[in-house]
Amino acid sequence: MFMLATLVWGLVAMLVGVLIAVELALPALNMGVPYITFGRLRPLHTNAAIFAFAGNGIFAAIYYSTQRLCKARMYSDALSRLHFWGWQSIIVAAAVTLPLGFTQGKEYAELEWPIDIAIAVVWAGFFGVNFFMTLLRRRERHLYVAIWFYIATIVTVAVLHIFNNLVVPIGLFKSYPIYAGVQDAFMQWWYGHNAVAFFLTTPFLGLMYYFIPKAADRPVFSYRLSIVHFWSLVFIYIWAGPHHLHYTAIPEWASTLGMVFSLMLWMPSWGGMINGLLTLRGAWHKVTADPVLKFFVAGITFYGMSTFEGPLLSIKSVNALSHYTDWTIGHVHSGALGWNGFMTFGMVYWLLPRLFQTELWSKKLANTHFWLGTVGILIYIVSMYVAGLTQGLMWRDLDETGRLAYPDFVETVVAVIPMYWLRVVGGLCYLTGVVLGAVNFFQTWRSRPATYKEVVHEAPPLERDYQHPPRPTSRIPSEASVADVAHAVDIWAQLTWHRRWEGLPVRLTVWVVVAVSAASLFEIIPTFLIKSNVPVIETVKPYTPLELAGRDIYVAEGCYNCHSQMIRPLVAETKRYGPYSKAGEFIYDRPFQWGSKRTGPDLARAGGKQSHLWHVLHFKDPAQITPRSIMPPYPWLLTETLDFSMIDKRVAAMAGLGVPYKDELERGEEMAREQALKIAREIIVQGGPGDLEDKKVTAVIAYLQRLGTDLMQVETESDADAAAPAEASQ
Repeated sequence: MFMLATLVWGLVAMLVGVLIAVELALPALNMGVPYITFGRLRPLHTNAAIFAFAGNGIFAAIYYSTQRLCKARMYSDALSRLHFWGWQSIIVAAAVTLPLGFTQGKEYAELEWPIDIAIAVVWAGFFGVNFFMTLLRRRERHLYVAIWFYIATIVTVAVLHIFNNLVVPIGLFKSYPIYAGVQDAFMQWWYGHNAVAFFLTTPFLGLMYYFIPKAADRPVFSYRLSIVHFWSLVFIYIWAGPHHLHYTAIPEWASTLGMVFSLMLWMPSWGGMINGLLTLRGAWHKVTADPVLKFFVAGITFYGMSTFEGPLLSIKSVNALSHYTDWTIGHVHSGALGWNGFMTFGMVYWLLPRLFQTELWSKKLANTHFWLGTVGILIYIVSMYVAGLTQGLMWRDLDETGRLAYPDFVETVVAVIPMYWLRVVGGLCYLTGVVLGAVNFFQTWRSRPATYKEVVHEAPPLERDYQHPPRPTSRIPSEASVADVAHAVDIWAQLTWHRRWEGLPVRLTVWVVVAVSAASLFEIIPTFLIKSNVPVIETVKPYTPLELAGRDIYVAEGCYNCHSQMIRPLVAETKRYGPYSKAGEFIYDRPFQWGSKRTGPDLARAGGKQSHLWHVLHFKDPAQITPRSIMPPYPWLLTETLDFSMIDKRVAAMAGLGVPYKDELERGEEMAREQALKIAREIIVQGGPGDLEDKKVTAVIAYLQRLGTDLMQVETESDADAAAPAEASQ
């Protein structure tokens, strides 16, 4: 069931990916329909690829391998089915709510609070209980390395998900996080990077350690290396999240710490890659004929490439060039499509004949799938590398006078559009491969025998009073036989500290939690407790009720997918956008909106730079205002009515989180209507339409016109203070 779901959601995820890739180069493709804009579909694509496609693949691998490694059936068939149907229901809920604009606005954590609660119940209550109870009832004392990685996945993902999604609900599908600004950014990338670590890495390493030896019919290359690989990865990975926030408003020590630990990740990551590839020693001749091994070898190779590139991109000087560009997109997809995708397909092709008790329908089709996928990945990532380097270099390029060589941002957009079309070609190749995989799956299922042979495996229960062999008291005599030496070595191996842990799942789990928690708390607590990390700026005031509503619409439309709100302290950025961002600017931002990609310009200082009418026309048809723009039109913002009845709930929730609202609590809706009427009248004076006082566009304009203006007051006051002595002397 999980394997079938893997394939179905894989098709959906790749299809949506190709659609939004085309939309990015051809924004008119959405035809003015709000539900299929890039901003709304991009989170759907990422959630479908990560949690639907990769997630179901993880569950298929864990359910198959755990029972065989433990020599015991899963603890509860009922929990297994609740897990399956619960997870599919969550995916369907995501597929419905995200296009409707119900989102938290945080990358990889967009789903709103009712769905988040369901995820916690299904993950921890159904899946976690089923898995750990199976370990406790196992009939194999030793926990194989794959099980270690499964344990780390289950407990860490639960911790990450729960703490990053602590929110205050104001409606069925609307909430505000308890964290704000810098703290919210810190928590999000503690979660976001480690979602990659513990959802897209550790379970797939467990998959690798089980299925590669099975497919190659060879033992794992090094048991000792697997121990080093596991513990160093679990301990180090959790520290690396802040490298996503270099040159932002988080404390410098935090991003530096993230960079240092990211560089240290080279060791365990490549240790795992080496262990996987060297497991094939003596079996490389099989790779040419076996599509399963082709997928596995290529998948591990992509793992090595992406885990080399990740630490490279965490280096500050490299990050200054790569961040906010398509280089990051290429990096992410080399891991997602190459590592996660190919390992999943390799597992599926290995499982198909075993689950259906027949031969794989077509090895030739599987090989074609492999080569189409490989070519597709290469076209995709190379095009994104070229696009990313082009963007980064054009954004920072200065002429001989020190001015921006490309002051008009749209010039940098036009330059990479050919690469966007090339990405579509790569995506289509990969999608075609998935379609061939689906055909092979269906035809293999059709060729299954009329009746299955039920093979039942039995193993005796573990002894309750089992004692480890006594430690040898003397050295092995020189005249001992080879068998005696081997026996003594085996006893010593069983007496090592880790060998003991491998028979104690509870203790192993506790130490995983300790390793993860220690690193997390060391980073998070200082950021929350030390006031100097977020200095107060007196002129920064809470959003007005209308601006707050407009910000929520901005989040719902997914604008953060293309626009950042973080000006880094780099010369070219301050020349292009204005003064660099300060931590104190964001104390009322829930959720933070710093973004991770600039398809459009940064908006941190957008307030007051354009008239209200300019924004109205820009939302109606961006290309008329900015020729060659690839921003999609948002005409529905000019026609959809703003729900003023929710204003008071928004204000009350923010006040409950510590925002110093006073009059707004008593007359929030009234204040919002007054500000909307004022903006609407100004639009009329500027020559615009006269029926916008109750439309969503007015609230969004109120929000955009506010951005950066609080800090600019500080700049203005500083200039005035500097000018005062000169005026006095005159």
